[in-house]
Amino acid sequence: MRVSLATAPGGLGANEDWVGATSSLAIVLDGLSTAGLDTGCEHGVPWYVAQLGGHLMAALAGAERPLTDGLAQALDQVAALHSTCDLANPGTPSATVSILRAGGEQFDYLVLADSPIVFERNGEYLVKTDLRVNTVVPELRAETERFATGTPEHAESVRRMVTAQRLTRNTPGGYWVAASSGEAAGHAVTGVAPTAGVSAVAVMSDGASTLVTNYGAASWREVFATLRAVGADGLISAVRDVEATDPDGVRWPRYKRGDDAAVAFCQIP
Repeated sequence: MRVSLATAPGGLGANEDWVGATSSLAIVLDGLSTAGLDTGCEHGVPWYVAQLGGHLMAALAGAERPLTDGLAQALDQVAALHSTCDLANPGTPSATVSILRAGGEQFDYLVLADSPIVFERNGEYLVKTDLRVNTVVPELRAETERFATGTPEHAESVRRMVTAQRLTRNTPGGYWVAASSGEAAGHAVTGVAPTAGVSAVAVMSDGASTLVTNYGAASWREVFATLRAVGADGLISAVRDVEATDPDGVRWPRYKRGDDAAVAFCQIP
């Protein structure tokens, strides 16, 4: 694969997304927002995604290793790096995980939470994602949409929602993310896709995919055209341009004015 990468923060804070790739492997992590709540960890989300990304790249260096095994190992290794932190805290640093690995005849993929992998095959687009998070605390999700982004009322509503979400995180009937235990790897969405006919694959955090999934400002065909024309950085810039037309989240209610974004655009020779 020929892979182009880009990641950028959504605002003035630290970027909590991470992206890395080789010629056969692409990984995107989207660190979950803490909404200013306690995490029980002295390190923070940017540290967590950087550590998890590096350990994932190493764990999956062998082309035959199952993606779930590599993720489980990396999760346990990172947990060991900060074992003196309160890893039982429901807000312990965590992240979505999306992994694409190219082999001779097929792609292996893994998605844990809502950072999608999109395959372009013969002019059609196949999306692999995990939207279980959308099924929890729907009433609090709806509440946040009633307030303008950036207002004190919106910030407090987001804190209430995140507090409630944490109680369902990595629990039966809830939703699963990478956090402090390798157990989460067993709850990922995994599969294989034949390489035949695939011309490109985009692995991205929801800060980039929102252009299609939330804003409806582009189709997947247009997203791939943008990626080919101006690259992964150009796609993130396109997202920011759209967000700038609705800074208060009136047209497109959201949790922050701009979300961190990460993209790995994989073109297949």
